[in-house]
Amino acid sequence: MMDKFPFFDFNAMTDAMKVPGFDKMPGFDAMPGFDKMPEFPAFDMGAFQEAQKKNVAAFVEANKAAYSGYAAIAKRQTEMFEAAIAQTKDRINALQGQSMSVETAQANYETLKTTMEKAMADLKEVTEMASTTNSGAFEILKARAEEAFAEMKDAAGKLSN
Repeated sequence: MMDKFPFFDFNAMTDAMKVPGFDKMPGFDAMPGFDKMPEFPAFDMGAFQEAQKKNVAAFVEANKAAYSGYAAIAKRQTEMFEAAIAQTKDRINALQGQSMSVETAQANYETLKTTMEKAMADLKEVTEMASTTNSGAFEILKARAEEAFAEMKDAAGKLSN
């Protein structure tokens, strides 16, 4: 097979990568103190599994809270969009057949101003909904993290006794 690639000499490449004397270096078993590894206290697999179950449950709860919050946001945005479309249609119908005058221009300006103020209020509402949703999900995970740290502290205290 090497005949197909005369420009590539595998043996020469491996020879170039060899470290002189590497084959004469002692193994890990010859290192002083290697046979005296520190002893670790017994690992409580049941407690570990229970902690992981609690972690997963917290993530599921946080995801459910986030999902329901974002579903409410999507519903509210749909309502806002439908209301804006209806208002736009009504305004277009009202403008048809009007002659352009200073009074008409002023009325159009006021309508535009009101529409922009409503859009900003709607944006603020949706932003607050998203913030509340995110905070709720975060609080669920934060509570679990605090609980987990307390569990670890208790476990460490039991080992030191």
